[in-house]
Amino acid sequence: MQKILKIVLIVIGVLGAIMSFFMMPSKDDPDAINSVGITIMFLLTYLLLIVATITALFFGLKKMMTTPGGLKKTLFSIGGLVILAIIGYALAGGEQEVVDTMATRGLETTTGTVKTIGMLLNVFFGMTIIAVLLMVLPGIKKLIGK
Repeated sequence: MQKILKIVLIVIGVLGAIMSFFMMPSKDDPDAINSVGITIMFLLTYLLLIVATITALFFGLKKMMTTPGGLKKTLFSIGGLVILAIIGYALAGGEQEVVDTMATRGLETTTGTVKTIGMLLNVFFGMTIIAVLLMVLPGIKKLIGK
């Protein structure tokens, strides 16, 4: 199955490369975004994105179901993400000053939107810190253990 997917992706990549050489509009064309070449390139991009998403989901779910303890690890990871999201939401502020500043710039927003954006930023920073710790701590353990 993986070999077939690789071959399909290679064919699509070669097709995209060939089309990029022969079907792209000239740089002087003011309506270049509506050309056939650009439309086909967007369609190929969407196709590749769909294939990559389906493949990642299929093989990820397959490995999760076939690996002993895989479902348990997945549930713990999802639980950790939910806890991180709850902490991020609790730490996020929905300041009225931000809403007022956005309104002066012509962007209508609410305190809920500001709080949600703050929560997402907090989750991103939390996941970044966790990723860095997971990369650094094993190295420190090896140094101390020797």
